[in-house]
Amino acid sequence: MRFLVLTASAGVSDQLADRACQLVNGDLNRLSDSAVEIAFSGGVPNDFLADATVDINIVPAQNRRKKLLIADMDSTMIPVECIDELADFAGVKDQVSEITERAMRGELNFEDSINERVALLAGLSETVLEQVYAERISLNPGAKTLVQTMNKLGAMTALVSGGFVFFTSRVAGETGFQMNQANTLIVKDGILTGKVGMPILGQQAKLETLNALCKTGGYTPADVMAVGDGANDRSMIEAAGLGVAYHAKQALADIADARLYHSDLTALLSLQGIAESEYA
Repeated sequence: MRFLVLTASAGVSDQLADRACQLVNGDLNRLSDSAVEIAFSGGVPNDFLADATVDINIVPAQNRRKKLLIADMDSTMIPVECIDELADFAGVKDQVSEITERAMRGELNFEDSINERVALLAGLSETVLEQVYAERISLNPGAKTLVQTMNKLGAMTALVSGGFVFFTSRVAGETGFQMNQANTLIVKDGILTGKVGMPILGQQAKLETLNALCKTGGYTPADVMAVGDGANDRSMIEAAGLGVAYHAKQALADIADARLYHSDLTALLSLQGIAESEYA
């Protein structure tokens, strides 16, 4: 048996849910206004609900609820790339954003790209970090509910980012992530030097963090849900029992187990069969 999960921030109507249920000859269960699950054992038509503005994902019934949530930050838990916002204050946003976009599409080596981008921030006052956080950083819809519900249900939650600890520590504090890991901007006399602390946390480091958390917690990769948006998340998405691409670049969407384009982050709870009544 498998579960067909329909999610959408704008809501999943009863009419659409009933139509989907009939098409797969399944058993319908509403999880929230924005999510339904349908237990079924047959196939799914090729053009299944092609006209509907909802996310349609299929997950196995076995080991559905995950014990470890590992998540990217930039453009996943928050709607922006922090380095691009810093670059705006340095007057080089267009230049840095172009490099960021290419790196997230997998066209550039991440480690090289972050060194190149941070070098363009040299001379920026450290005070800008706090200004960017206060003025430019917000949580994506559903982020806090996702993390706090996973915590409530006994899961480990980890925020791992190719961005910077200054921001991950604050986002983790706002959402409730139990741990966070990211890169460090080198500052001297209150000024960014244009250098990043070594070693650089990139794609391989995210995978290593996932494996280390599994070992420490006694989990298997099948117990893990990972979510991200770019090529830098590819290895942890592939390793996780449920890898989710959230408004992702094609390089990541192609290899993910589930893809979300119309839903907020509470959809990650719906994929696990967690109803709104269980939310923190």
